[in-house]
Amino acid sequence: MVLQIPVGKRKNLTAAEKKLLAQFKCLSEIQRETLLSFAEFLTTQAPQDQAEATPLPEPRYTPRPEQESVIAAIKRLNATYFMLENRAALLNETSLLMTQHVMQGRDIREVIDELETVFARFFAEWQAETRS
Repeated sequence: MVLQIPVGKRKNLTAAEKKLLAQFKCLSEIQRETLLSFAEFLTTQAPQDQAEATPLPEPRYTPRPEQESVIAAIKRLNATYFMLENRAALLNETSLLMTQHVMQGRDIREVIDELETVFARFFAEWQAETRS
């Protein structure tokens, strides 16, 4: 079993997560399976209200500059909504909006407004999935 962590997630790891990952990589396949089984066991033993008590990360809002390019807006929104995991679907929608601006001449303010709406929608969906 090979543990794959998406590139965007690697820089968000805590020191404890990095240490655990380093130790995990040193284990044999059988030891890894044992560790994963134990981790699954521990999560079933955790009180249910502990998950509810853990606050979800909030967006780190940055004011929108008056003169902002679509690419700068995407970077700003990625930093704002750093916790989003479904980057492939998000990239699909953001690239569509970027194309509409570049290739079809869609107004930049309109595109950035819609980008903000897309990111906010993905955040709301992420919150709903995480809480359930």
